[in-house]
Amino acid sequence: MSAIVPNGSSDLSGPGSRARFSRSSRLLRHADFERVYKQGQRHFAAHMTVFYLRRAQGDAARVGFTVGRVLGGAVDRNRMKRRLREAVRRHLPPGVPVDVVINAKKSLLTAEFTELLDEVSRAFAVIQKSTGNR
Repeated sequence: MSAIVPNGSSDLSGPGSRARFSRSSRLLRHADFERVYKQGQRHFAAHMTVFYLRRAQGDAARVGFTVGRVLGGAVDRNRMKRRLREAVRRHLPPGVPVDVVINAKKSLLTAEFTELLDEVSRAFAVIQKSTGNR
């Protein structure tokens, strides 16, 4: 069975398709998160805390998100992760070998998206400056 889009074509690319993080640009293993927490540096912002650690090898940033149960129900937590993913997708700098973990704060849920974009942009600027990449 194939998916059919309204115009009759089976092509799922285009304006309705989603841009996604590839597996290689995400932090997936618990050990990677722990390494960033224990050995990395921190950047504090109003709606999130960003942990980051430069990697010796690799050519792109890897990003992970943590939104604890204390921040709300599943719907709220998933909304926070979606907003963070989109903000990071728009501002992720190419070619920076760094692991980044973003911890959301409760205020992220009610913040304006433009404010969130500014915070993510500022955080990546700090990361680039402190890791020596310009």
